[in-house]
Amino acid sequence: MQISKETPVVVTGGASGLGAAVIRAMAEAGAPVGIFDLNEEAGTKLAEELGGAFAKVDVSDADCVAAGFETVRAKNGQERIMVNCAGIGTIGKAVSKGVVHDPNAFAKTLMVNTAGTFYCASQSALGMMQAEPLTEDGERGVIVNTASVAAFDGQIGQVAYSASKGAVAGLTLPLARELSRDGIRVCTIAPGLFLTPMMEGLPEEAQKSLGTQVPFPSRLGKPSEYAAMARHIVENSMLNGEVIRLDGAIRMAPK
Repeated sequence: MQISKETPVVVTGGASGLGAAVIRAMAEAGAPVGIFDLNEEAGTKLAEELGGAFAKVDVSDADCVAAGFETVRAKNGQERIMVNCAGIGTIGKAVSKGVVHDPNAFAKTLMVNTAGTFYCASQSALGMMQAEPLTEDGERGVIVNTASVAAFDGQIGQVAYSASKGAVAGLTLPLARELSRDGIRVCTIAPGLFLTPMMEGLPEEAQKSLGTQVPFPSRLGKPSEYAAMARHIVENSMLNGEVIRLDGAIRMAPK
């Protein structure tokens, strides 16, 4: 599908990190952009800079997601590209020093990372289904989700995060199969070690140390490289139902 003014995009977590990189890449390609984020200041600023729309959205709340779509669609129209980047990282062992993992933290991780992805994907798909096809193949839209290499190489202390991202990887194929009848494709990107705001909070020495673990290129991934992959998925109509590792060939050690 060709990205243009006819293909509005919505990106969750679009105010910073991977999401903001996707927003900029899509705007550069000509798409009207919509940002979902909890950071109202950063989201509004980026939307104003790019002439887009912003909605303060908690992706773990289905009603809030619905209100967000209503706000963004009022300005840009029905999105044809939905990119799910919103997520949280939760650290904690199943049992640590005689105490079990905080059940509320575990549940919240699943609600934001897994349920949030599903709420946005399903509500976006409903809107796409009702839109006219954009290509001779009958394509109506593309949904791109974000998992993580932790879905496959989860480390000790990542039990909640890995479970949530493994679920995102797992929903990719059944969702793609279901939505194929409506001309909607679904793919998931599983990034490795990327220079996100969480990574930027670490000392530079720690960032370099993590980067050297990547076989090649031996550095942290750039958000723009994630955005380039998201854009390629949108533009390559044969990509469907895939979970694509974007990781420089890293395989995470147990700890």
